[in-house]
Amino acid sequence: MITAITRYLTERHGAPVDVQSVRELDGQTTRKEALKQFGYGRPLLVTYRVSDQQRSEVFHRIRRNAFGREREDDRAAVVWLDYHTFNRLPRHVTAVDMLLHTTDGRLQSIQTAAELLLVTAYQPGALYAADLARIRDEGVLQPIDWERAANLAHYLADIHQTAHHDPILWQRRLRDLIGHGEGIMGLTDSYPTGLAYADENFLQEIETQANRWRWRLKPRHHRLRQVHGDFHPFNIGFTESGDLFVLDRSRGEWGEPADDVSCLTINYLFFSLQRDGQWARPFRDLHDHFWQHYLAARPDEELTAVIQPWFAWRALVLASPLWYPHLTETTRRQLLTFARRVLALECFDYGRVGDLIL
Repeated sequence: MITAITRYLTERHGAPVDVQSVRELDGQTTRKEALKQFGYGRPLLVTYRVSDQQRSEVFHRIRRNAFGREREDDRAAVVWLDYHTFNRLPRHVTAVDMLLHTTDGRLQSIQTAAELLLVTAYQPGALYAADLARIRDEGVLQPIDWERAANLAHYLADIHQTAHHDPILWQRRLRDLIGHGEGIMGLTDSYPTGLAYADENFLQEIETQANRWRWRLKPRHHRLRQVHGDFHPFNIGFTESGDLFVLDRSRGEWGEPADDVSCLTINYLFFSLQRDGQWARPFRDLHDHFWQHYLAARPDEELTAVIQPWFAWRALVLASPLWYPHLTETTRRQLLTFARRVLALECFDYGRVGDLIL
């Protein structure tokens, strides 16, 4: 680490640097601070000479913990926020730079970065949403529809086989489901006031029921698995030759399999309501076909006892006038009725979805 620090400081100053000492700061500089036993990191105090001047700077590493820093992106976000806010506050200790710790052990400055961009490959093909729209408009299933629903079931069953032991990350995923800006509370906050079908009392009830589920599910950290995280028909595609591809994996690589299963299967209900205003064929048949293949490929006795809050979250997305502004009020009411009723179930029965929208 001393070699990497020396190289970085030399590059930054454009002159030779003599690193004289590197020591860990424990933060216990006063009696009051000595009482604090938990911290987010152990900073390094680096003392060095450059151009006949003595300098001291502190290198902060954001360590993983159970308080919103479970993932690499959380920790990167903390560094980004600190660098861009410390120097805006009067009398705050100055933030000097942001660093990348590269895979080859180097420290590299990124202080001039204004934002981060993601570059991906381009995959030509057709989204699965186009298939569901065709079925909605024509009311007929083609052989390829049965095949693709089964393929999607087997794809999820396959990725969900990979388990990951991380109780604190499991709790984080549950918190995100309820309280994240992309989760249930972010959705309830986005609903306009004064809606007859989603007034304040209704939205509060959804939040309260969902939080009860969070407490119920906290002990089940053994369920943490590899997931996609946003497995809806606009993130699923097929190439011209029929090969499956997926887009925009979200919220990290580990989560609850029910997240992916609910995200896809509620869309069969969503498109059925757009077609018939009810839960009916052909989407009901396709929905059941998916469930049968998924559970045959990956038996999961707990799935129907944990999927409820994820269904509620996805129902809030689909019923949202912000996300889907052209739905009828009837369809929105049906989806929100589904959300409320599914949260009240001890065990979800995929064969009785129609009972949850009445």
